[in-house]
Amino acid sequence: MTTIKTAVPGVFYRRPSPEEPPYVQEGDTIQPGQTIALVEVMKNFNEVKADQAGTVTRFLVEDGDEVSISQDIAELGN
Repeated sequence: MTTIKTAVPGVFYRRPSPEEPPYVQEGDTIQPGQTIALVEVMKNFNEVKADQAGTVTRFLVEDGDEVSISQDIAELGN
């Protein structure tokens, strides 16, 4: 199983804003470079992008959770 990791510490968000749908859902197929989430650090929002193609099998953190550098946030299957 492959995972997507965070590049920065902060607060994890699955959607661009509270009123909008999540970037991706479990079961969605994603492509390299696709934004799957945001991490907020001191009011700066950093996109979390997929580094390879695959299907999101599950998210390992909840929306609004604190994350650390290189933390696994999602699992990918083929």
